[in-house]
Amino acid sequence: MKITSNQPRPWKNLLKKTISLVAFCGLLFRAVNAAGGEVTMSEYQVKALFLLNFTKYVDWPTTAFAGTNSPIVIGLYGENKFGDALTKVVADKTISGRQIIVQPIAKDGDFGKCQMLFISDSEKNHLGEILDKIKTLPVLTVGETDQFMERGGMINFVKKEGKIRLDINLAAARQSKLEISSKLLGVADVVKGKAN
Repeated sequence: MKITSNQPRPWKNLLKKTISLVAFCGLLFRAVNAAGGEVTMSEYQVKALFLLNFTKYVDWPTTAFAGTNSPIVIGLYGENKFGDALTKVVADKTISGRQIIVQPIAKDGDFGKCQMLFISDSEKNHLGEILDKIKTLPVLTVGETDQFMERGGMINFVKKEGKIRLDINLAAARQSKLEISSKLLGVADVVKGKAN
């Protein structure tokens, strides 16, 4: 039987997703090798590398920054399980001429002072309230808890088969005027709100 171009080829989608994931992971491993060749990483070292790479694949509106030279601020809300891993990963890094800095966020009134907000699982009991306060701000919300996307979070870290995977809520990102690159969408396990 001859296969025509009109017939579905499910293997093509799988191949594309695999290539995207390999390319994205390549960026992570290049960063690791540059940091000393250590390949074994903790969960939060991996998450730190993902957070750094998110800055490359997300576009913020100009209103998200106080000025043209303002840094990209990664805010940490709740228990800091990164230790100094995230600070080390972003040290001396710039994206589009903007320095990347890490800032602990002590109170919800400071959510608007960052471009990315990582919400620790220590805040899972208050997740709905936190995301309601930030949902219209141009802030990329990243979490690590069940129901994160359902409550309006944008990118959720999920552990599957011992690996860190991504779920993305594209609709929530668009509501906050954020643009997520197709390269990042391509490595996600779940993309909610994507047009078919």
